Amino acid sequence: MPLITGIAHVNLTVPPGTLEQAASFYEGTLGLTRAPVPALQKDSLAWFDITPGEQQIHVSTNCSTKNDPKASRHPCFKLESPEKLAELREKIWAHFEKKDEASPSEADKPGAENSGAKGVEYPTRFFARDYAGNRLEFSL
Repeated sequence: MPLITGIAHVNLTVPPGTLEQAASFYEGTLGLTRAPVPALQKDSLAWFDITPGEQQIHVSTNCSTKNDPKASRHPCFKLESPEKLAELREKIWAHFEKKDEASPSEADKPGAENSGAKGVEYPTRFFARDYAGNRLEFSL
């Protein structure tokens, strides 16, 4: 039996002072639920539940390295159906086109080819980058 049984959280980094933009995108656009953070870290962290009490996205402003806006590191969010995947792609694209301070910096346009590597090994998917440049993959 493996020692590792799943992912507890993925931590992404954003520039200092942009946690409300993180909330606008991760909570407002992606539909994740904001979760409480440790009191002493409330100004440097935002946590979002994917599955309550099990899997989370952590967004942190405490990074010791420069945030690379074109880095390929990313979480992959699994969706339940092709219809839900298409619905989310439309929602992210709409937020991208709004061009507000929390808008994704990049998003694969609905109906267009996705921006990831090609091959039969890859399931139906698309990519976006949040306002801080974190790459996000969405898949079946």
